[in-house]
Amino acid sequence: MYKLILVGDSGVGKSCILMRYLHDEFQTDYDVTIGVEFGSIPLEIMDQTILLQIWDTAGQESFRSITRPYFRRAVGALLVFDITQRESFNNLKSWLEDIRLNASFNVQITLIGNKVDLSYDRVVSYEEGEKFAKEHGLLYYETSANTSTNIEKVFEETAKSIYVRVQNGEIQIPVDIGQFSLEQESESGTESESTMKPQNEEEKKSGCC
Repeated sequence: MYKLILVGDSGVGKSCILMRYLHDEFQTDYDVTIGVEFGSIPLEIMDQTILLQIWDTAGQESFRSITRPYFRRAVGALLVFDITQRESFNNLKSWLEDIRLNASFNVQITLIGNKVDLSYDRVVSYEEGEKFAKEHGLLYYETSANTSTNIEKVFEETAKSIYVRVQNGEIQIPVDIGQFSLEQESESGTESESTMKPQNEEEKKSGCC
């Protein structure tokens, strides 16, 4: 079992990426994640069946103290920004620091520039994203949950990289990760594989890609 986390600013499309990958669905209107959402899926990697346990974390600043504990024992992280929102790119260093402080040692991190279907509104170039990834030792892909561009690829390539690094002894998988995650979920009061509703209409967003 590999625990993965989806991390990044609110509205960059983390929940839509997860929904597209798990259910091959896309919603133009969605509710902002409040706390954490959870899903899992088996994946074949080099003749081995790996269960990906994926945690989608809230991006609002007010929830960061709540979501940080969910980074623990994660061996992979998908760090997402919106190519049409410069601020979401500028905030990557802060998110990267949170991941490396709270996730597993040598956690595999993949940087995702999301919403490439809106390239006509792009404000962050591919070269900028690629440069940031190289400077910080990350994989880099650009995606769209709307068109499904590279969605499967980012999960598969991240999982493959984790697998290789586990075999090389660079990453250790916690033997009790499943039990730990269930206990953590119970203590926090969240619900598995469910969408947590926003507190009010102002928290709703649209156009998730």
